[in-house]
Amino acid sequence: MSEQAPEPRPAPRTPGADERSVTPGADAAAARPHGAAVPAASTSPAASSLPARPQYGEYATPEQQRAAIREPLPQVPAAVATAPAAPAHPPTARPTTAAARPTRPADRIITVALLAYGLVTVLSAVPQLWHFTDFAQTWMQVAGIDETFTNTAQGDLWGRIGAVVFVVGWGATAVTAWRSLVARRLSWWIPLVGAIVTFVIASICLTVPLLGDPAVASHFGA
Repeated sequence: MSEQAPEPRPAPRTPGADERSVTPGADAAAARPHGAAVPAASTSPAASSLPARPQYGEYATPEQQRAAIREPLPQVPAAVATAPAAPAHPPTARPTTAAARPTRPADRIITVALLAYGLVTVLSAVPQLWHFTDFAQTWMQVAGIDETFTNTAQGDLWGRIGAVVFVVGWGATAVTAWRSLVARRLSWWIPLVGAIVTFVIASICLTVPLLGDPAVASHFGA
């Protein structure tokens, strides 16, 4: 048996221009004239109903203004409150405690000296006022009244009241001045004010029995 010769294979065909695959939209692109604008993509009905926003430098139309009002504004975070700047030179607070106040040695010396002088005056005045008759007789001789003091009953009463006024006045002045010194405050004026107030009150007490004496009244009346 003789072998059969193999059949010849057909040659591959080259697709023609009419049989080439066509890409979707290629016909439309080929049919569009050169330089023609591409049509914009279609938008949703809701977006197409709103007017376009004005460009920079354009005035918005009334329709655009109403559309902007209907649109919610973007949420802007609240500005963080900045702390106030500290002053360049903060005011110096006044000292509130006794230890923070400055010491005044001269003020202490003057205050203590005035209190000591007032104490000596009170100690010398109290015995004389307690025995007012002798005090009144001496006072009349100094005033040039050559008479005898006879208003002894009223003189003893008001003389002892004056002595008490001197003691109480000096005591109140000393306590006030001491507290002021402990607190380191200016205190030299306290003994002066206390002495003036005490002397005025005591003088009123001594004037009552002196003017009640007939010899003193006639002398000043004349």
